[in-house]
Amino acid sequence: MTNKKSKSLLNSNRPNSIKILQKPICPAAAALQCPPAPQSPSYGPVTYIDTPARPGRPKQARNINEGNKPAIRPDWNLVQRMAATALDTIEDGFISNVLEKSQPLPKTTDPVVQIAGNFAPVTEQPPKHNLPVTGRIPPFINGVYVRNGANPHMEPSAGHHLFDGDGMVHAVSIQNGKASYACRFTETARLRQERAIGRTVFPKAIGELHGHSGIARLLLFGARGLCGLVDPSDGTGVANAGLIYFNNRLLAMSEDDLPYHVRVTPTGDLETVCRHDFDGQLSASMIAHPKVDPVSKEMFSLSYDVIKKPYLKYFRISPDGKKSADIEMPLKEPTMIHDFAITENNIIVPDQQVVFRLPEMIRGKSPLVLDKNKMSRFGILPKYASDATEIKWVDVPDCFCFHFWNAWEERETDEVVVIGSCMTPADSIFNESEQSLKSVLTEIRLNLRTGKSTQRPVLSPTDQINLEVGMVNKNKLGRKSRYAYLAIAEPWPKVSGFAKVDLLTGNVQKFNYGESKFGGEPYFVSREPNSEREDDGYILSYIHDEKASQSYLLIINAADMRLEATVKLPSRVPYEGAIIHSVIRVPRIPPKLVSLSKLSERYIRQTGRIYRGSYYTLLCHIEFPGFSEISK
Repeated sequence: MTNKKSKSLLNSNRPNSIKILQKPICPAAAALQCPPAPQSPSYGPVTYIDTPARPGRPKQARNINEGNKPAIRPDWNLVQRMAATALDTIEDGFISNVLEKSQPLPKTTDPVVQIAGNFAPVTEQPPKHNLPVTGRIPPFINGVYVRNGANPHMEPSAGHHLFDGDGMVHAVSIQNGKASYACRFTETARLRQERAIGRTVFPKAIGELHGHSGIARLLLFGARGLCGLVDPSDGTGVANAGLIYFNNRLLAMSEDDLPYHVRVTPTGDLETVCRHDFDGQLSASMIAHPKVDPVSKEMFSLSYDVIKKPYLKYFRISPDGKKSADIEMPLKEPTMIHDFAITENNIIVPDQQVVFRLPEMIRGKSPLVLDKNKMSRFGILPKYASDATEIKWVDVPDCFCFHFWNAWEERETDEVVVIGSCMTPADSIFNESEQSLKSVLTEIRLNLRTGKSTQRPVLSPTDQINLEVGMVNKNKLGRKSRYAYLAIAEPWPKVSGFAKVDLLTGNVQKFNYGESKFGGEPYFVSREPNSEREDDGYILSYIHDEKASQSYLLIINAADMRLEATVKLPSRVPYEGAIIHSVIRVPRIPPKLVSLSKLSERYIRQTGRIYRGSYYTLLCHIEFPGFSEISK
């Protein structure tokens, strides 16, 4: 995952400016066109941020992960060095100590709060093998369990939100009952530039872009770009929010950039291959949670823009990586859309009450606004629509879902059923509120005949708990499903366990992590795609024991909710608020394919192809030495 070893980060063809050398955009056709991965450097031990107590601002960005990568200072010319010094002085002397120091940080952007305890970042870890296992890992689980999350590489110089950190992928490789672990940063263009410069220079979308100081930081970033000190042309995203396996690639993404292709090596390590634009077809960012239809294998996604129209676009990508034309969605203003849903025949687009209004910064406020006068509505658009005139909008009063778990069509009543967690206050993740957060698992019915909607809590009032981040059996995505596996987000933002919810009856089975133990998103892996029982599989989740300061991977039988195995991890896995996203590949390799071990590992490395056996649940881009992709 590191930059090219022994190669300068600077573009020597531009004598009067600096351009950070970027890895090329990765075409879908062949990974061999991407640069080869360098050798891994040495790594420092796991560390916590030494954040000073308030009052006062955090110290200006020191590298909290100093042991991760060698520092290569930019080869600026004299004019650039003078400009960098002047702009740094403006940031430290005026923006930090005048504009920001006089304004107290809310808890939602105070780094003392946001990255304290086990929310604090960790350093990278090379693969550690033969981890201690208590119990028995189910024999059909062979693959890699990966999780993406925010992990700031630099200590924040101003406000910081949980979602602002650099993307880091944690991976547990499982083979024949044995487990190994590694974690690496996703090498975004943003991360490489800040590492080279030695301080944070890219504005943080949630933590810093508020009011007049946010405007000042945007102007400062623009000035650094004009002086050639930073280069935003290759993306400004952090790739910290989502993971999806598609088109023979594991993609790390956040909705502020193109995805990044990350590969798992035969040793269980992680490497960033390149920024991925599907062979030049994708020019705009994708939201963090695209959907892959379990039957057609197509990927469906949205892309939103907070500055210019069209504010929202929809597109799909075929299994072989061919992108459709964009469909421009009719929105009056930019809306925060973190997730959406698909059915067998439609996509469900939420146009809810949290919107972007950049002029609010001029008035000294946050550009992310809860518009209580706006009517939330859901759009139902056929997957293969030719334009946005085919969309049908249905009003859904008093509804804000940050995540959706499933949706399906019920033809008997001409309704679309959407399962999501309705959150109140709607902007509580981003803006400080005295009202306690509630996240209610809700069934939303959109009647296409009448144009009206209904809502009902899935759980009874006596069973009501905050349920966020999770999933259904992905073989049921877009089809009617019985069970959902969701994190118990209590005490918010920690996760104390997970719940298996019967969406038909409202029955709840809980698995509590235990005293002083908290974790993340439950991830369901099916034993086989066509299992007769929808809950025939296992739940995987990272947890952390705060008393023992020890992290684990748990494997729980989804049918009876009993713990099957515990993998002791060699280093701490941070919490990520309640936003954690994971994928896993579980192949079963027929014995007759053992002879494929004679195949060249070099071929596997170059093509990025993998064997796709007849039995698997979800795919993670793991490339075992000795076999390649047999069939599409």
